[in-house]
Amino acid sequence: MGDINQEPSMEDILASIKRVIAEDGRASARPARGSRPAEAPRPVPPPEEDVLELSDPVSETDGLVSEDAATASARSLAALSAIRERSETLPQGDGPLEAVVREMLKPMLKEWLDRHLPEMVEELVTREIARITGKHF
Repeated sequence: MGDINQEPSMEDILASIKRVIAEDGRASARPARGSRPAEAPRPVPPPEEDVLELSDPVSETDGLVSEDAATASARSLAALSAIRERSETLPQGDGPLEAVVREMLKPMLKEWLDRHLPEMVEELVTREIARITGKHF
């Protein structure tokens, strides 16, 4: 048949379970030797299912939460939505950590550029003019 150490496949297990169930069903259907035939089994009604009926729906005026809680929740969800929209525009490969770091660096980078960019541009323009004209300023 096969190696004793080999584990049975899922199909083998299912076939075995089906065979046991079938044998069990046939054994319970056969009357025991020397006994009289059993009465036909009475049909068993199916169990009742638990059903939740919503007969009194909540209307807008009932309000499950206070106005303050609804406003705070809406504000939080709007902030989450804004972050998600920004993260969708990130280049591929950027994860949440990179996005957070980038957002933290933006104000610092803006401050540094505001302080140093005019001087850098002036120096670079002066060098380029000197290179083109051959005059040093």
